[in-house]
Amino acid sequence: MKANDLSSDLSWDIRTEAGLVRGAPRDMNDVLAFKGIPYAAPPVGKLRWHAPQPPSPWSGVRDAAAHGARCLSALEKDREPGPRSEDCLYLNVWTSAKSTAEKRPVMVWVHGGGFQFGSSAGPAIDGAALAQKGVVVVSFNYRLGILGFFAHPDLDAEGPSGNYGLQDQLAALRWVKANIAGFGGDPDNVTLFGESAGAHAIGILMASPLAHGLFHKAIGESGAFWDGRNGPLESFEEARARGQAFARQQGDMSIAALRARPAEQVNAAALWNFAVNPIVKAFSPNIDRYVVPDVPAARFARGEQMRIPLLAGWNAAEDVPFRSQALPHSSAQAFRAAAERMFGKDRLADFLNAYPADSDAQAKASAEALAGDYVISEQTWQWLRLHQRTGHAPTYGYLFSYTSPYTPVASHVTEIPFVFGTLTPQFVVGSTTPPAEVDRAMAQIMMNYWANFATRGDPNGPGLPPWPAYGENDIVQILGTTIEAQRNPQSTRFRFLDSFRENGILPMRWRELP
Repeated sequence: MKANDLSSDLSWDIRTEAGLVRGAPRDMNDVLAFKGIPYAAPPVGKLRWHAPQPPSPWSGVRDAAAHGARCLSALEKDREPGPRSEDCLYLNVWTSAKSTAEKRPVMVWVHGGGFQFGSSAGPAIDGAALAQKGVVVVSFNYRLGILGFFAHPDLDAEGPSGNYGLQDQLAALRWVKANIAGFGGDPDNVTLFGESAGAHAIGILMASPLAHGLFHKAIGESGAFWDGRNGPLESFEEARARGQAFARQQGDMSIAALRARPAEQVNAAALWNFAVNPIVKAFSPNIDRYVVPDVPAARFARGEQMRIPLLAGWNAAEDVPFRSQALPHSSAQAFRAAAERMFGKDRLADFLNAYPADSDAQAKASAEALAGDYVISEQTWQWLRLHQRTGHAPTYGYLFSYTSPYTPVASHVTEIPFVFGTLTPQFVVGSTTPPAEVDRAMAQIMMNYWANFATRGDPNGPGLPPWPAYGENDIVQILGTTIEAQRNPQSTRFRFLDSFRENGILPMRWRELP
């Protein structure tokens, strides 16, 4: 395609494979935004529980000034505003390029939400500020809950079932490869980045043969392999048994009958809440022998993942949203008894060295730390360790511990407004205190680190505290009120949990834990 001059203040009409799109005019910082671009056909009717198909071409210029509908949420009492629909496979692009020939680094965001909720439309993940760093930013929706991860033998007769949400992510990446040059992006320099379920998805896709060549660097924030307290992600057989059980619960409905049922009714019959582990208690990623051929951590242990640069890390207080999944800890005695059931009597002394319980208050603190570790932190650390050993590519680790009146606790998700420079209210920790100058400075540092990594696979750059590569010394970058490289302060806890992995896989007997 011939390069276009995009230096005017007018909207920029871009030709995609399906047709022309027109975004909003450049904002005051010279960033163009294109929203609600379909990257796949609506997954409705016969396309429910089907691999994503190309969008139908359109004539004329499609308006791309507003987000498309969010995918249906499986979260009980989801308060996220905005319209939801089964027709939700849309993406957004932010760029400050002045020419289609610029070939800027591309950053593709995968949103979180436990594969049950979330979207690409939240104000915290608006890509305009990050695009000012010289990158092209993309975000997208993907199918969630039962509509995204329903496996059933009858569906397997049509094509591999179980991970339609992951197939959507691959389709979005294929769209980027085919179309992003028109927005001034480089299809051969794509960084996939995401948080929580988004980071889990990236770890899974790095271990998927289907993702090779679709992205070239990865940033994982608080997530890795979609495993945890109840062991690894669901097996091929477990996922299909879950799907068959659901069909029976709906009156032995056939796939055709389930497809004919309104999407809202299907979704409402399989809701989820934070008290339940979505890895084995909800429709979520599973081993489908197609997108996910094996337990992702096992593929990393064998060196079968993508050999690409990786930057990954976790937050100091990951447990905040997940405390309902903590081991019983009404007293120190109750906590020790629960730990003995999970880890074995012969390992209790080692456990208490990592998670002490000399008093009820100490047991509570340890139970909360453990919940954050087995839901998020340990596997993110494991991702770094395995990739550093077998990935033959640069690897960088971090621990986000930054706090301020704006962010009083370094909880799960609190780093996101810094990564995007949006500095939206930190509702997850109950804070509505507006950001101060120190918070804006921290956001600039983190955006520069992330953009540098997306550009050349190394977060370091002028004016930034040096960030050493991750290695056997377990040195991570502390992203706190002081930014410096230190030995991982949570190493003792993580190494205890790691001792239960065999070839990267957590014990299947943990499946039976309440």
